[in-house]
Amino acid sequence: MLGGLGKLAAEGLAHRTEKATEGAVHAVEEVVKEVVEHAKEAGEKAISDALKQAQESGDKVMKEVTEKVTHTVSEAVTHAVEGLGRLGQ
Repeated sequence: MLGGLGKLAAEGLAHRTEKATEGAVHAVEEVVKEVVEHAKEAGEKAISDALKQAQESGDKVMKEVTEKVTHTVSEAVTHAVEGLGRLGQ
């Protein structure tokens, strides 16, 4: 009879250990999911910020180039008109 009780006790202990292990595995899975989600969000934010900075930098360069070209063309036209004016005198 005691042998049967020992076997039942061992089976009960094994069952409780299995359930505790399953619980621990589930808890670790949840933590891993949360960490991965935070990493994904951080990565997406970093990419978004980098793209935004690149866009702003590109916009700034484009504005500077446009202003320079406009200024250069305006000067060229002004000099051409002045040159034509001198020819007409």
